[in-house]
Amino acid sequence: MAKGYKQMIAEADAAVRSLSPEEVSALKDDSNTVLVDIRDIRELERDGTIEGAMHAPRGMLEFWIDPESPYHKPAFAEDKTYVFYCAGGWRSLLAAQTAQEMGLKTASMLGGYGDWKKKGLPTIERKPKEA
Repeated sequence: MAKGYKQMIAEADAAVRSLSPEEVSALKDDSNTVLVDIRDIRELERDGTIEGAMHAPRGMLEFWIDPESPYHKPAFAEDKTYVFYCAGGWRSLLAAQTAQEMGLKTASMLGGYGDWKKKGLPTIERKPKEA
């Protein structure tokens, strides 16, 4: 039988370091750490984001990381730890595992942006870009 999402998440959870929102908050200004928000742009515009976080849509992640890709982003070629987050923690856990398999040092934020907000940690608005 093919793998389901539960098995994939369990495998990612076993392979990737997970950090609480409080641990991520303590690292967010560390120059060796990059917070990566992988949510869809509509989620950022609706719910806000964490100040200083890089936005990397989940659907482009592998292409942005790979230096051989025409879509490569130099921000992913730095010797830093990339802490991924999404709304609830599942997408970012899978994204962190993928990025780790591609050679990056990674972590995933437990509970995602939803838990960040519930804990009253600071957020900023993300306005839509003007056309």
